[in-house]
Amino acid sequence: MIRFFYFLFLFLFALPQKSHAQVEKTSELYKTIISKDSLLFNVGFNTCDISQFENLMSENLEFYHDVGGRSDKKKFLKDFESGLCTDPKNFQARRELLPQSTEIYALYDRENQGKIYGALQIGVHQFFEKQPSQPEKFGSSAKFSHLWLLESGEWKLSRSYSYEHVNKQLQTSEVPAFDNDAAIEKWLKENKVPALGLGIIENGKLKQVKAFGEIKAGVAAPYNTIFNVASVTKPVTAMVALRLASLGKWDLDKPVYHYWTDPDIAKDPRHKQITTRLLLSHQAGFPNWRLANADKKLSFLSDPGTQYQYSGEGYEYLRKALENKFHKTLQQLASELIFQPLKISETSYVWTKNTDASRYATGYDKELKPYEIEKNTTPNAADNLLTTIEEYGQLLTAIMDGTLLPENTFKEMVISQIASEKGKHFGLGFEIYDLGQGDYALAHGGADLGVRAIVFILPKTKQGLLIFTNSDIGGSLYEALVKHYLGTSGETIVNIETK
Repeated sequence: MIRFFYFLFLFLFALPQKSHAQVEKTSELYKTIISKDSLLFNVGFNTCDISQFENLMSENLEFYHDVGGRSDKKKFLKDFESGLCTDPKNFQARRELLPQSTEIYALYDRENQGKIYGALQIGVHQFFEKQPSQPEKFGSSAKFSHLWLLESGEWKLSRSYSYEHVNKQLQTSEVPAFDNDAAIEKWLKENKVPALGLGIIENGKLKQVKAFGEIKAGVAAPYNTIFNVASVTKPVTAMVALRLASLGKWDLDKPVYHYWTDPDIAKDPRHKQITTRLLLSHQAGFPNWRLANADKKLSFLSDPGTQYQYSGEGYEYLRKALENKFHKTLQQLASELIFQPLKISETSYVWTKNTDASRYATGYDKELKPYEIEKNTTPNAADNLLTTIEEYGQLLTAIMDGTLLPENTFKEMVISQIASEKGKHFGLGFEIYDLGQGDYALAHGGADLGVRAIVFILPKTKQGLLIFTNSDIGGSLYEALVKHYLGTSGETIVNIETK
């Protein structure tokens, strides 16, 4: 019974959409909501002051809990009094707000001269319990959300949500304050990730570009850090093919043997079934890399078009077909079709004399040992693209706003071609997440030695997120960042990945 009442007080954010920006910690609104939070818990909860709870709660209060169900104000107060506060002398409970976890968003009334009518508070708190003559012990932790509304000029708690209960004591490093650069720097060090590049897309525009940590020992990451993004290369190659298709210079469904046949499979008649559509959606039947085969030769694992098989070889196959057809390298094609039109100058498939090594993020293993830098001089359509957060962010916004692809080609790109894994599907160059109610996200990740990178765009809401790291364990940062910057859509993405 005691555990149930603990859960009743763990409230998490579950509102459909956050405000565009957190209020500053120095603002009056932030101070007011923190004060109300303190009265609710430090006075009300921690001392079993029933009247304090009653005064701070709206008459229309609703609690939503993913295990304990729903409660209104009357039921909540009754359960609180007869549960945790039955005998406060012999049992004490204490709530503690996790430092730096609080975020507060103002809610504005557009029809009332943009005045503030409420505030959304989210964060993490944990609970401790104490029996007489015994030391205090940890109880549980959870994320929470409070919806505070102004009622007749008084702030009242109107809605509360609870989620993600854990029976472990969280540390500040697990919940960084994303509006605090110093906190993120500390978070990186605690998680042994040397550098992090972040790009935040809102309303179809790249609103923020940030870099944290060090690209090499003693060298702070500049905002224009050059990252190797591993397989996040593939969407760029896909854009080259799709741009050519939109110009009538390439047919997505024409067998590519007309331009290229790999000698390893030349005698296998199945090579005549391979099309660009199958290559871009990982349906050619190839392994990821031929080097995994005992003889190091390319082979079919399945018949083309019959199943999903993630393959870097497929993109390299497409590269060779494109280069043979147009008598240009993939780098030249990408420059003419994408980089130059977007005025992108530092994104490249290859390391050149113009690559600024002083801004390159050296890759590190989980023990913070650096990997040797590979300066590839031949384009790889599936791997090793060099880019910055700003330039790859420009590419993603150009995809969403129609700069790169006409509407009909874009629609072709986002059609689900084949199921991949965990309920997702692959389109042409991007993996597709179904977010429900007709919404979706396009994404691609990359992982190599010393590289973990991932990008998302949500075409309907015009949101996006880029996460580049130079670490084998950089992926450990994804969940917190995706949830924070993509809100409820981020929660859905994480739920899909962790189910």
